Amino acid sequence: MSTSRITFLKGHGTENDFVIVPDPDNALDLPVPVVARLCDRRAGIGGDGLLHVVRSAAHPEAREMAEQAEWFMDYRNADGSVAEMCGNGVRVFARYLQRAGHVAEGDLGVATRGGIKRVHIAKDGDVTVSMGRAVLPEDGVTVTVDGRSWDARNVNMGNPHAVAFVEDLAHAGELRSVPPFSPQSVYPDGVNIEFVVDRGPRHVAMRVHERGSGETRSCGTGACAVAVAAARRDDADPARTGAPATYTVDLPGGTLVITEYPDGGIDMTGPAVIVAEGVIDPAWLETMIG
Repeated sequence: MSTSRITFLKGHGTENDFVIVPDPDNALDLPVPVVARLCDRRAGIGGDGLLHVVRSAAHPEAREMAEQAEWFMDYRNADGSVAEMCGNGVRVFARYLQRAGHVAEGDLGVATRGGIKRVHIAKDGDVTVSMGRAVLPEDGVTVTVDGRSWDARNVNMGNPHAVAFVEDLAHAGELRSVPPFSPQSVYPDGVNIEFVVDRGPRHVAMRVHERGSGETRSCGTGACAVAVAAARRDDADPARTGAPATYTVDLPGGTLVITEYPDGGIDMTGPAVIVAEGVIDPAWLETMIG
């Protein structure tokens, strides 16, 4: 990695926050320890993850998507591990592209490891992401916290989720570590676990342990997984009813609106904010890679 001037930005979507590293030509190597330190809230910049902004044509994992999406979101978890997708991250990624002058209000495509995501930047500031379709594997798990156990629905949104409906969000416990679940063979590469309570008709609240990051203030793919699981529980599967199902999902960091359509497509709408911009100290970075 070059230790010359490297700019960064900080942004969040419903307080799911990210370090943003613009690197159009994919010139930066971002090893796991560097990403983890950048995301460290005491020794680094701090974030739930890192958004590495690269032109699709410049990244080997995205070149085949370059004709449909100019930009690739090379997303990393806070521990430095690579992740398939991050719903809140896509909204913040789009907001950065708008701020940098790469895109304007309206529609665009963003390449991710979970495929191309269609994005709409509205005049009111909200960003809507077409999250694709949920996959609902039949095998679920049992999640156990402090002696209480719940059956959790298996929902895949390009990344794996286990959704448990509980009586009180406090029952989820501390969520810094992975809540125990079994059988572990259902999620060999780990899982995001959501705990959900009802707030009203088609209105729920949730907490989440994100794989590789611990408890976060928000999780976009998790909110989608929760809405899908809630629609099945409420006998409101759009494929069966022929009508869209819209759920308001409250998270610790804000509110997202999730709509699933009869064809299976899912839209997620919410805010995205850039809060700061700066330069990574080359001397500090040198200590990370030396």
